[in-house]
Amino acid sequence: LPSSNPAVIAFLREYKDDLVLCVHNFSRFAQPTELDLREFNGRHPVELIGGVRFPAIGELPYLLTMAGHGFYWFRLRALSSRVIRRS
Repeated sequence: LPSSNPAVIAFLREYKDDLVLCVHNFSRFAQPTELDLREFNGRHPVELIGGVRFPAIGELPYLLTMAGHGFYWFRLRALSSRVIRRS
């Protein structure tokens, strides 16, 4: 995927119904980047290690700030109209 910052690379991996967005900062310094994720409009990136849900992807470029040598791996989840209740 195109990144607005040459120190940051982003790519997608897909297997069956899972879509994973990988974003890596190759600089030792913190770096911002904008990604064009419009084709995934409405999906919520969910960080794979901590399970943190990030804001939904929209029409504007998706802004991320990366720590030095940092990375994110996100599962791109579609919005669900179902409400899951746990007992």
